[in-house]
Amino acid sequence: MTLQKFSLEAVQKVRQHICAQLALPDSEQQPFNESEREVAAGMMEPDSLDALGDLFRAGGFVDTEIPAPNDEGRWFISTIDPAAAVNKLPGLAIKPGVRLVTYLQRQPKGGMGVTWALPDLMSTTAQLELALETAGNGSIPPRPKGTLSHVMEGIDGDCTPASFIAASLLVKELKELGRTGPNHRWSQHRLISEIPFKQFKQPWQWQIQPPKNLSPKVKIQADKSAVVEFFSCRVAPPIAIVRHLDQYPAKSYRPKTHDQVIAVLQKPAAK
Repeated sequence: MTLQKFSLEAVQKVRQHICAQLALPDSEQQPFNESEREVAAGMMEPDSLDALGDLFRAGGFVDTEIPAPNDEGRWFISTIDPAAAVNKLPGLAIKPGVRLVTYLQRQPKGGMGVTWALPDLMSTTAQLELALETAGNGSIPPRPKGTLSHVMEGIDGDCTPASFIAASLLVKELKELGRTGPNHRWSQHRLISEIPFKQFKQPWQWQIQPPKNLSPKVKIQADKSAVVEFFSCRVAPPIAIVRHLDQYPAKSYRPKTHDQVIAVLQKPAAK
């Protein structure tokens, strides 16, 4: 059995790298509505090939049946490549012949997103667009044919402790990708390695015995399975300390995740 602890700074840098690579362009983060797009299409006069590419990205041409970035709840295909977030992560790589694809949905009060892993042969533009036809404007996201059952089934690695801590962060960031407004979840969490006291005036109310060590850590078992443990503080109400436990079967980067609230801020006494 191998147990390795990681510094908070190192884990934060991994998270920052993933977030930077998964940053959506403005046209997908806050897209036009139909009337704004028609105005923009009339005003944009590209003077270079680069500008022409930007016009396509912004959905400047409206004579298309393919949903462009919009804020009316119609799912569309993101232009980002989520696989870029895996590049340079310690010990991880996209499996050969696999592609990651993200679909987004935008509405005035918030947005959603979903990222799939699927074989290259099934990720043609036609296949990706076909999935949009079955999604409509509903809450059920598009899912192309041939999609793997979990996005992390498209990820491979060298089974080192660093690769598993990186995988655990990647899972959460991919799940958060595309969420905006009240749909935010993981982005409300800050990684911690000790109990935060100075930031909050009220004491913590513990649901379990307070852990002695909150450092991010990875335990690799004799059978090559792995367990990742790290902690975060949710800074949006209800403010809480959360323990994240991910269990990886041998030779797999698809975790069984368990997020447990272990402490909440005590409410101030009524006057």
